[in-house]
Amino acid sequence: MKSRQWIFRLGALAVILAVAALMFVVGRGHTVYFDSKAETAGGKEVAVPYKIEVVVDGEKAAKLYEGERGMASTMGQNFKMRLDITQEKGQTKKTVNVGMKLPYSMDGIVLNLPAMLAGLPQEEYLSEFIPVPSAEELKDEEVVTDEFGDLTGGSEDAGMEGDGSE
Repeated sequence: MKSRQWIFRLGALAVILAVAALMFVVGRGHTVYFDSKAETAGGKEVAVPYKIEVVVDGEKAAKLYEGERGMASTMGQNFKMRLDITQEKGQTKKTVNVGMKLPYSMDGIVLNLPAMLAGLPQEEYLSEFIPVPSAEELKDEEVVTDEFGDLTGGSEDAGMEGDGSE
């Protein structure tokens, strides 16, 4: 009887671990940001199309002109999108279907679409999104300098500023 209980327990544990591994791969959410900014690669600048329309899962995610950014949220590691590209104002659209694997290690991913369309390697057009603190968040932080105007390590030196004692 006892060995039968252990078999059921180990079986239940194996099923839980299998579901957890499956959810890690399938259920991982990503936010994908689309850039339409000029990129310099190998000393030459990549041309930016007049307009790029991004369609993800049948829905329009972004309409980007030069220098703009859009975004879409997606689940899983496989990412597919359709790009409707207008090279110059008044021209007809060219459609490009793109499919790629998203990195496990990144939640926010930035895709530079002109660099990707120019055929540059993945490390040139794919990067991790790192949010910049807002001005209000920076305003709350105390900046401490020494008597020479150099930044110091923290607020513990705030009371000793400019008194000349050491």
